[in-house]
Amino acid sequence: MIMIMAMAMGEEYDAVNQIVLGVISWTTLFLFIRKVFSKRSFGFCTRIVSTIHAISAVILASLSVEDWSCPRQALAATLGYFIYDLICCFLGGGSNFDNSFHHLVCIVGIGAGFAFGKCGSEQVATLFILESSTPFLHVRELLKELGYRDTNLNLAADITFALIFSVARMVGGPYLLFVTLSANNPMLIKAMAVGLQLVSAFWFYKIVKMVKYKLTKTREKVGLPPTSLQNEKLD
Repeated sequence: MIMIMAMAMGEEYDAVNQIVLGVISWTTLFLFIRKVFSKRSFGFCTRIVSTIHAISAVILASLSVEDWSCPRQALAATLGYFIYDLICCFLGGGSNFDNSFHHLVCIVGIGAGFAFGKCGSEQVATLFILESSTPFLHVRELLKELGYRDTNLNLAADITFALIFSVARMVGGPYLLFVTLSANNPMLIKAMAVGLQLVSAFWFYKIVKMVKYKLTKTREKVGLPPTSLQNEKLD
């Protein structure tokens, strides 16, 4: 019994160390990128870090299917990233309620998974779903700062992001939520899963408005007659 408790404590300390190392690593990477792109904005640099994290998270989540020793690494690295990025949101002045709420839900949810030793497979699947569209989200914003706003390239990034987000979060997300709620998971994890899906639904609503605006603007640009779509913009 004592050996089992000692092993559990060892795993807990190991997880904490991985999370702390993750926060330090993502912060160090941001400082390096900030130095390299010193003439670019704070947000430009954080988006590069976010893109690197998203690609890494998708790769680790995919590898977890073959090697189940990866989930802890993937989740610990992601938890460290969300802590780092939440701090960046406040320091950079780009924080908004839905983004902060999203980050807090992810931090509490992943942390609860570590604490209870539950929901590992569901959380890895969630990680894959959440981050699959993220690179395209940031690419569209990076292109704007690089001078490609309102170009066909930027429109392609917008549409690609919208399609992947819609399929991943509004098809895969609800199914994964059902699996999480149906399983014998702690109530805290279930509550965080519901909160995450609500944020995804809200963002999906904003994305639909963005796509309507982009398509309407494109039609006007090429001289096509206006449609009944509302001219609403999402920055």
